Amino acid sequence: MLATGVFLLLSTTLDDAGFLAWGWRIPFLASAVLVFLGLYVRLRLTETPAFRQALERREVVQVPMIAVCRRHPRELVLGTLSAITVFVLFYLMTVFALGWGTSALHYRREEFLLLQMAAVLFFGLTIPLSAVIADRIGSRRTLLWASFAVIVFGFAFAPLFGSGKTPGVFAALALGLAVMGFAYGPLGTDLGGLFPTALRYTGTSLAFNLAGILGGSLAPYAAMWLASRHGLTAVGHYLSVAATITFVALLRRPRERKQDAALPDTA
Repeated sequence: MLATGVFLLLSTTLDDAGFLAWGWRIPFLASAVLVFLGLYVRLRLTETPAFRQALERREVVQVPMIAVCRRHPRELVLGTLSAITVFVLFYLMTVFALGWGTSALHYRREEFLLLQMAAVLFFGLTIPLSAVIADRIGSRRTLLWASFAVIVFGFAFAPLFGSGKTPGVFAALALGLAVMGFAYGPLGTDLGGLFPTALRYTGTSLAFNLAGILGGSLAPYAAMWLASRHGLTAVGHYLSVAATITFVALLRRPRERKQDAALPDTA
């Protein structure tokens, strides 16, 4: 939402030539402030009891990334596929939607950014709601229901977004970001449960970032190609297929670890 607001401000104060020449760099430079803020918060956090116990038992893996790939490849693959829908949905609702909305649907950039800023509030509201639900029924079950909701939303995407009418376009954005919040909220906790304590941070980070590469980097281009050649219905089907992959991966995953096994390659 902050990034969208900055781009909206730049769009209203700069012409297209100025924005393309240098204005687009400002949000990325300003993000350095958030990087240092995040670093400050991270340094202020204390370690969890489970990790402190792992340190006391000297369960410190020398090369954790190699250990994850060698000892937990199945968990890594299934964890990556479990997170892929979040990134596909995010980039469809942001990058692709903005590009299609300002071209095929003939919205001005400022108008469409305002719609996205309003819709992203639903994303912020459903994250804490998903946390409450996950505490009651479990993170894996919450993700299964969220993935099913994304599958259904994929079939509703074209009729809503393709209508070209502001209520329908906003409903598509709001619904998409809302179901994304339900999937994003419990995701980190759920991925962490796949790996033993000594490898939990690395395993979770690898799965999350691989999902971002596979799901996020291709989504806007694939969606634009599909929409240009086969219409928005194909984009909705693309989203539903991604969510189906996530749904199956969640079903195939092992249960969350109850306790850590000994790690023979610890220092």
